[in-house]
Amino acid sequence: MKHPFEFLPQHTRKPLFYFFFALTLFIFGIFNMLDQRLKTEAAPNGIVSFEMARNVDLSQRIINSWDADARLAAAFGLGFDYLFMPVYALALSLGLILARENKPLPYQSLAALMGWGALLAAIFDTVENYALWHILMHDAESPYPQVATICATIKFTLLLLGLVTIIAGKIIRK
Repeated sequence: MKHPFEFLPQHTRKPLFYFFFALTLFIFGIFNMLDQRLKTEAAPNGIVSFEMARNVDLSQRIINSWDADARLAAAFGLGFDYLFMPVYALALSLGLILARENKPLPYQSLAALMGWGALLAAIFDTVENYALWHILMHDAESPYPQVATICATIKFTLLLLGLVTIIAGKIIRK
């Protein structure tokens, strides 16, 4: 299986990875500041609680626990996340192509698959954010909380598997 960024010249991969990784950390820091406003008793994990609410009642309870400033922060965060999606997906996918260098073929195939998985995670994040936006702008109604939770679960799973694959690459020798 080919990695999605195999077309990139070898000498550009590492600088691109560092650029997107640094940008990922920077944007993640902005999200961390925004998320402080979203942490309530109903949403102890801020936006992640909202993403994983899984039903209409909990979604509505979370929205009701946010004041106007928190709702504005959530709306801004959902919009800003559309910039973050390609950034984190590129950082992870580029990290995976770097991790597969000089590794056995089975690991190279897994890293290539997870490189695609990082991009797929961003697509699931897009659908998740649409569902969350709908909930935030209207009252929570089915199936939006369920769609958001399913997409968030798939997104987090793909991202975690990608990170684990990179870590495993540090252990695996050719």
